Amino acid sequence: MSETSLPPDHDLSVEDDAADVEVATTEVELRVLQVTLEQHGSRLDKALVDLVPEFSRSYLQQLLAQEAVQVNDRRVTKASHKVKLGDVLAVEMRPTAQSQSFRAEAMALDVVYEDEHLLVVNKPAGLVVHPAPGNWSGTLLNGLLAHHAGAAAVPRAGIVHRLDKDTSGLMVVAKTRATMDALVALIARRDVSRRYLALAHKRWSGPELQAVNAPIGRDPRNRLRMAVVDLAQHAGKEARTDITCWDTTQAHCLVHCKLHTGRTHQIRVHMLSLEHPLVADALYGGAQAGGMVRQALHAFRLSFAHPVTGASLELAAEPPADFLRAIEELGLRYNPT
Repeated sequence: MSETSLPPDHDLSVEDDAADVEVATTEVELRVLQVTLEQHGSRLDKALVDLVPEFSRSYLQQLLAQEAVQVNDRRVTKASHKVKLGDVLAVEMRPTAQSQSFRAEAMALDVVYEDEHLLVVNKPAGLVVHPAPGNWSGTLLNGLLAHHAGAAAVPRAGIVHRLDKDTSGLMVVAKTRATMDALVALIARRDVSRRYLALAHKRWSGPELQAVNAPIGRDPRNRLRMAVVDLAQHAGKEARTDITCWDTTQAHCLVHCKLHTGRTHQIRVHMLSLEHPLVADALYGGAQAGGMVRQALHAFRLSFAHPVTGASLELAAEPPADFLRAIEELGLRYNPT
């Protein structure tokens, strides 16, 4: 699956998705509203939710940011602006970048398995999984909406877990809501086997297999990163990765990683905790090597019992060309068997 499983409340709710898609298909509409006694003293975004409840708070906050809201003929962009009884609000109900993100976009998907219930894709490095600020289009979600008609009826088009943008490899995607719920349950029970290949700096030392049991939370010194944390002092969650060295040189190593949990950046953080940052993982101190310009991490095996048929699914994806080339240039050996 990935280093990260999506929680039920990730990003937009199902209701938010539906409201935003509806707005994206309409022309700009001007709504003129008046603040009642009930909204007096409320934040502007809260008042807007009360006055136009058919649209999500997220969408209305985007309109504020785009200067599409006026209070008494003055444009206001702060969601925290306090409104007063009798204030006249003029709202331009227009499409936003986020509201337009849940649209089908035809793209070539490397589908390694598909049936009526689910599909497994081999995600290339560089493809963002889910729309987010800076990547409102061209994501895997957009491609799934174009791939099959049922995707629009499933939350997040059936995406139940993520791979980082620059991580390549296998992802399972549900095609129905029932399958999605079943896959989420499988992940929660840790009944999905997720295996990765990684290239890292420094010669491997110590046992060939190292089981890393180290909780992960937000790095208190750098909010852009995750880190191994002391749960007595910082928020975080338990995390476990089994890491096996497959080959090593004086300067680099090729390792196999088996996830037992799915924390954000789990493999990258646990490898750093062993003083083996991944090759080309700039966020965690890994320098480029072997021609790799993105973090050297690939989800190469995925196995689980089919949530509907019960059949055992064992799927594999060879590392992409940049990964294989780096293995060779760094003098490492890779035996796919």
